[in-house]
Amino acid sequence: MASSLLALIDDIASILDDVAVLSKVAAQKTAGVLGDDLALNAQQVSGVNPDREIPVVWAVAKGSFINKAILVPSALGISVFVPWAITPLLMVGGAYLCFEGCEKLAHKFLHSKEEDAKHHDELVKALSDPSVDLCALEKDKIKGAVRTDFILSAEIIVISLGTVANATLLTKLGVLVAIAIVMTVGVYGLVAGIVKIDDLGLHLKETSSKLMQRIGNFLLMAAPKLMRLLTIVGTAAMFMVGGGILVHGVAALGHMSEAASAWAGAAPAVGRVLGPVVSTLFSAAVGLVAGALVLLAVTGATRLFKRKA
Repeated sequence: MASSLLALIDDIASILDDVAVLSKVAAQKTAGVLGDDLALNAQQVSGVNPDREIPVVWAVAKGSFINKAILVPSALGISVFVPWAITPLLMVGGAYLCFEGCEKLAHKFLHSKEEDAKHHDELVKALSDPSVDLCALEKDKIKGAVRTDFILSAEIIVISLGTVANATLLTKLGVLVAIAIVMTVGVYGLVAGIVKIDDLGLHLKETSSKLMQRIGNFLLMAAPKLMRLLTIVGTAAMFMVGGGILVHGVAALGHMSEAASAWAGAAPAVGRVLGPVVSTLFSAAVGLVAGALVLLAVTGATRLFKRKA
């Protein structure tokens, strides 16, 4: 009896150890989605009354938990009944990440500052219009953010599933649940902090302490720059992560990446650092090309459907 209990405890410890290790790997692979998730959700909350920012973030976080409660069992079902679908789903997720990255770049370079300023002015006028139902506007923002979260959560779960494809069912369940909880709490906790940076800056600026006032001024100055930095880092990570998925899924690209990394790694003194850098840059380049091709295909199909309509 005692030996059976010890064996059970040993099995549980082994599973927990596997879950911890694989969760760390999955978290690293989903870093690109995390960066974009942070920037996107912080932008979604912009325009909301400052008193309602935290309730809105909490509402979207609850929606995100519901999304993952749907996605985790679905992912486990795929791994059990159609495991061959994991790699194609990963490739689709990787291509979508690259497409999103290219879409962001295209919007940045193909839209003028005047167009962006006009769009911003329209939003400000809508918010200041007394005939606008702010509750309805807030609900629409929450629904839109939850829909966006579903796509990003699906990418996170699929990438994590690929990490634990050969693990036992219990380990898969543990990793997916751990990633779902950590990512949701981490993302929306940080989003809540980001959207309140300017409020904290204003509060400190109104204190009598010169030091606190300087810190407040710094926070007010840093808040918009932090948003831009998150957007840039998130976009770059999307190419690296999405391209990395495609490189690992296509044998020819994988061999090219290994060859380039080995060539760079052979360089004296800096080879140990240069090898991984070249591999990452190769993945980013593949992601950029793949994203551009998907963007062209989607744009062409959209125009074709509009002509037919």
